[in-house]
Order: sequence, then structure tokens, then C-alpha cells
Amino acid sequence: MTFLYQVGIFLYSVLVQFISVFNDKARLFVRGRKNWRANLAEKIDADAKYIWFHCASLGEFEQGRPVIEVLKQQFPDYKIVLTFFSPSGYEIRKNYPHADIVTYLPLDTKRNAAIFLNIVKPEKVFFVKYEFWYFYISELKKRNIPLFIISAIFRETQHFFKERPAGRWYRKMLFKVEHFFIQNEKSGELLKSIGISKYTVSGDTRFDRVATIAKSAKEIPIVEKFKGDSLLIIAGSTWNPDEELLAEFINQSSLKFIIAPHEVSDGNINRIHQLLKKPAVSFSKAAESEIHRFQVLIIDSVGLLSSLYRYGNIAYIGGGFGVGIHNILEAAAFGSPVIFGPNYKKFKEAVDLTFEGGAFSISEYAELRKVLDNLIGNKTERIKASEICRNYVTKNVGSTKIVIKKVFNI
Repeated sequence: MTFLYQVGIFLYSVLVQFISVFNDKARLFVRGRKNWRANLAEKIDADAKYIWFHCASLGEFEQGRPVIEVLKQQFPDYKIVLTFFSPSGYEIRKNYPHADIVTYLPLDTKRNAAIFLNIVKPEKVFFVKYEFWYFYISELKKRNIPLFIISAIFRETQHFFKERPAGRWYRKMLFKVEHFFIQNEKSGELLKSIGISKYTVSGDTRFDRVATIAKSAKEIPIVEKFKGDSLLIIAGSTWNPDEELLAEFINQSSLKFIIAPHEVSDGNINRIHQLLKKPAVSFSKAAESEIHRFQVLIIDSVGLLSSLYRYGNIAYIGGGFGVGIHNILEAAAFGSPVIFGPNYKKFKEAVDLTFEGGAFSISEYAELRKVLDNLIGNKTERIKASEICRNYVTKNVGSTKIVIKKVFNI
């Protein structure tokens, strides 16, 4: 299986090189790893003590971020190396101030893993949620460098729990981890079923992050003026199917809407404008003196969404008609009832809030219309759902403290 894994990594590298000729994301992936050894060695302080955090992309970074920031505050002697696998994480957070070095993770080969660890020499390592790279994990274990997995969540459909050659091979990686900080009891039962007891049910560190965001969200005066006295529905991280359903509702509504699409290219922003029959303006072109004239504000830049939710009364979160929904907790932290598409079952918070009555899944326009009409027209129901969301976030805060206490024996 190790040989097949090596072949898979090699074929992946060849494929991404080929795709990079005509794909921007693949080009960033390849370009970002060019001369990585020399670049990393140049940035490393040979006299410093390092802790290494690795995140697949932006979502995982938001889970790792609370741990990084508490660690930097409580243990300032350590420096942080932060790696990303995906350009969508690295490009947005490459200037993150709480990390001393931010870089791409070199592809998982035996040689790359050895060279990377020879340069960084981390004292402790944190991988966030789903990241399991065979050669990096094996090399860490060989060097007795403790690896901690934070905000991990396991499902019985994953390779680790299958009684087949690939499953047994993947399972060996789990036994090389020093400790798992898992989101729920079910994950603990799965780990226990294969003989792993080194875990703590600590919850999801994202709750700590969104609670912090809610306390420090910046004011956006033009959005406050845009909202006025109207109810405001905020649609965040939307994709084409989400926007088409929302546009149908907006075109029959008199409420205020903010759409913050996942893709903010000029072409996509123009496509959204074409869907709407109501007065709409892009954020970059909006003037405070004229903003009251518009019913829809389209966000054509990144970095605003988490602060926008403070102004919303109801939130629609995109991605549910694709591989899965985006972050619903940022909206829930502000007490916004949350609506999303049908593909949400892999997200514990979405399952929990749907069960409790703070979130609502829809699969077609008629369902979207029914949910929105109820939340808009029934103030009591809207307030009830709002409190469910707010309380859900509040009661789940504290995962970061559990991680720090366990890892550093505080």
C-alpha cells in the first residue's frame, strides 16, 4: 500500500503540473512550492523553538486559529510555522500576523518530510481536523515529535474503520498520533473500536473563534445605512444553485438582502446582477448617500462576511447543493436562524441546529419560500430560532482551553 500511495502522490504532482498551465488555482499550488527548501531555510531562526500547525485550507485554519493565538499569548517563547495544502487557505492567510512563518506544505514524500523536519525541527505539531499525510506522520513518530490532531471528527465510512488492506494501512497512521482532540462521542467510539484510547472529547475550536469574532466584529456604516429599519437577510458563501433560488425569492420580495458569493470574480458578480430584477449594487460601487435606494447589496470582495452577520436577521449559507455547506457558526453566533441546502449531514453543527430548530435545510424553491415566509412573518418563531443558535454557540465554547491544558500540562 505504501508503494501505491507513493505512486498516487507522484501522479497527483504530474497532474497538477499539467493543469497549472491553464488553471489559476493549480498554478498557485505549483508556484507556491517552488524552491520551498531554500525559502523555508532562509526564514527559520536556528535558535528558536518552533511549533508547527498544518491546515488543509481556510476552514481548517479557522479551527486552528484559536489554539495558535492562545498559545502565542501564553507561550511567547515559541515561534509558529503555519502550513497550508491549498492555495485558497495560503493566499488569504499568508500574512497572518500570529504565525512567524506561513508556507505551503510540500507534497507528502519521504524525502520532503525528512527535509522539512530537518529545517523546522518542531517541538510539537498540530494537524487540524482531517489532515493525515503518511510520510509526515511517520517521520514525526520516528523522531519522537508529538503530533496532536485538533477538532477531529470521524465517521464509520472513513478508510480507517474498514476491514480491507487499504483500511488497515490507513489505520496505522492513527496509532502514530500522540493525542486526538475530537468533536463528539461518536468519534471516540470509533477510535476505541480500533484500539485507540488517546483521545479527549473537547468539541470544535471553531466555536471559540466565532465567539471571538462576534465580540470584535467591525462596524460597517454603509451596511447599517443599507439595512435601515428593514429585516435583512444575509446570504453568505453562495454558489450558483443557491443564488438562483435566492434570486427567485428576492424578485418577489420587498426585504433587504446582502449576497456575499463564494466566487467574487467580475464575471460571477455580473451574473448575479443579471439574475435580479430588484435594484442591486455591488459593495465596491456603493455610495453611502445612495445606498438606501437599493434592495440588494452584492459583496464583491473578501474578508467582510464575518462582520456582515452582525447586521442580519436571517442567514442563508451556501454550498449545500454541492459538496457541503460553508461555515454556519459565524451567523449562528450573532443569533441568526440559518438556512442551507440539502448536503449538510457531514457537519455536526448543522445536524445539531436542524434538530434543535435553529437551522433549516431546503432542497427546492418551494421549501425555501416556506421557511423564509415563516421566519419573516412569525416574529416569535424567528426569535426562538435566533436564541437556539446563539445559545448553541455559547454552550460549546471552551475547546481551546481543553487543548492547551492537555498538551502543556497546565
